[in-house]
Formats: sequence, structure tokens, C-alpha cells
Amino acid sequence: MILNKDFIEVLYEAAHIQRWNDHIRPQGFTELDKQAHKMVILYVLARYEEQDHDITLNWQVLIEGGIFEFLHRIILTDIKPPVFHELMRVHGKKLNDWVYGELERKVPGIDRDFLARMKNYFDTEIYLKEKKLLKAAHYLATEWEFRIVYHLNQGIYDVEATKAAIANEIEEHYDLAGVQKISLGGKTRKFVDLVGQLRFQKRWAQSPRVPETSVMGHMIIVAILGYFCALRLDACPKRAVNDFLCGLLHDLPEVLTRDIISPIKRSVQGLDELIKDIEKRQIEEKILPLLPSEWHREILYFTENEFADRAVVQGDIIICESPDEINEKYNENKYRAIDGSVLKGCDNLAAFVEAWLSRRHGITAMHLLEGEAKIREMYRGRNIAGISFQDIFDQFEQ
Repeated sequence: MILNKDFIEVLYEAAHIQRWNDHIRPQGFTELDKQAHKMVILYVLARYEEQDHDITLNWQVLIEGGIFEFLHRIILTDIKPPVFHELMRVHGKKLNDWVYGELERKVPGIDRDFLARMKNYFDTEIYLKEKKLLKAAHYLATEWEFRIVYHLNQGIYDVEATKAAIANEIEEHYDLAGVQKISLGGKTRKFVDLVGQLRFQKRWAQSPRVPETSVMGHMIIVAILGYFCALRLDACPKRAVNDFLCGLLHDLPEVLTRDIISPIKRSVQGLDELIKDIEKRQIEEKILPLLPSEWHREILYFTENEFADRAVVQGDIIICESPDEINEKYNENKYRAIDGSVLKGCDNLAAFVEAWLSRRHGITAMHLLEGEAKIREMYRGRNIAGISFQDIFDQFEQ
């Protein structure tokens, strides 16, 4: 089992890893945020590649490859890129073996099949197209950060060399349709920039926390947890991919509305529905025009009613009673199902862990204590699609 306390704590280690920490930089440059931004950029690159070059990609490889690279980076922490690439070139196999060993040490219950797939991903020459897209997304996320860092660090030693190195890496991927679109600086670049603003929107804005996490970082945590829940449910490939992508994009409207906390949403009858209407209008007016029209329906499918169990039958979205109904009727790729109630559990689990970690670091702010206790109580005795969320919560001692 990989969906446990040890694994979740490893994911949150990325929130402590500061990027560009030898440069003047703003807040929001953590490894967790970078990996989340990278995966949104990957979605854009992969969709363009399928659309413009008429190829079929393995989306599970794209998602798991992103998770593998994320974990690899957490274990190796913040090694400067030139040093990292030289070490991997000379001692890549040994470093990879050390990473696998560290993961087994940190997550004693790690799923053996997952670890085997990770080893296969790094140690063999397979899935070259998917790996190239992941590499391009990595450098585009880095370049997005560096454009900000560069303005703050002009004149600092070697900054021009860094700029040239990043530009050269992006040029190596210029055969990818999405890289060309982003490099033009038009609407696709604006979408990447807009999503990047979620890196600066702090979660639990009314409370001090350690580690601080952003809406962007929260999104990838929910996506990864949702993906592993889907695997537990023996979800078909498309359903597992959709659970990840819905988790990754579920808070996208907050780039326009900011994080409106639940007590405010619940304070006035009908307020939550009004907020949803505003979010829908904002997405249609400000986000969708930045993306190809062929993607609009999919983006809305991921971001509207994000926590509803749903499937697509003969082109129409239907709302299911539970993931059990999806298991019984719609667990085939053609139905493009999403386990919204499972993702809601993952969303609350991520919020709970954010509060729990802060308390473990000695921060006892009222909002955090109340939030942790309330979420824990919500999931007492709670199973969703056969997954005991209480068992997961109980691993985090009170």
C-alpha cells in the first residue's frame, strides 16, 4: 500500500525544498510548486502534440513519469542543475539505486509494483516521446521561474550563462508543437503565466504554517493522492488519468477568485452556488479563450462539479450516485469517468495534513487546530468506494 502517512509526508518534503536559493527570489519557488506547474504545462504540451501531430500518447506513463521524477527530485533535494546532470551522466545508475533504497526506507510499505515501474522508467530506454514531453515541461517550468529570477539578479555572477543554458534546453524541444506555441508568447504562454500565479496564493492565509503551501502545490498533492486511490479501485486507464487531471486542475478557478474558505461559502444560504456560477463565468471569459476551442469541453469537465462522481455516456455528462456505480457501470475508457467523491476525500486529506504538519512543527494557531479536528471527525468511520479514509487519518497521531 502506498497511500499512507509515510508516503504523504515524503510528498510534503518538497514544500520545504527552496528553489533558486542562491539567488534573490520571491516566495513561491518551492520544489512542490515547480512540480505542480510542470504537470500543468505537461498537460498543455501533450494535448498539443496529440492535436497537431496526430499521435497517441500513453497518459498513464506521462502521469507516473511525472510522479517518478518528482520523487527522484525530493530524494536528491536541491542539487544545482549542472552538478545534477553531471552526476547523473557519470553515476546515473548508482544514484538511481540509492534513490530507490531511500524511498524504501522512507516508505516501508511502498507498493512493489509501483517501485518496479519506477525502476523500469529510469533504467531502460522506453517511452521516449513521453519522456521528452516531461523533460520539455520541466525546462519550461524552470524557464518560467527564471524569467522572474533574472530581473532580480541581473549582474550577479553566471546569471547570463544560466539564461543561455535554459534557452538551449528549450530549443532542443522545439519540434514539440506545444513548445512552439508557448515560445511565441501568445495566448498559450498567457495560460502558463496565469496558472503560475497559483504558486503565490497561500493556503490557510489566515494562519501561520510550516511548511507554507500554495494552491498550486495543493493541487498536485490532491492529484497524486487521487491517482493512487484510482489504482486501489482497479480503475481503467482513462479513469485513473482523469482522476489525476481533475485533481491537478480542480482549483484552477481560484486563480481568478482566490481561495474562498469553506466557512464563508457556508455562511449564507445559496452563497456556494453563487460562487460556483461566478467561477464558471470567469473560466469561460478569461481561461478558456487562452486554450484551443477543442479543449474547452474537457477543461470544463475537470473544473465544474469537480467533486461529483461522473461519466460521459453518448456525449452527455451523467452524475453517478457514488464511485461504486462507476465501478459497476462505467469502468471503461470510453466513459471517461471521474471519482469526484474520492477526490473530495483527497482534498480534505491534503488540508488535514497541512494543518497536522504545522502542529507537529509547534504551530498551534486556532484555525489549524479547529480545521484538523473537524476534518478528522468528518472521516470517522468513513469509507469511500471501499477505501477507508479513517484508517489513513488514524495513521496521523492526535
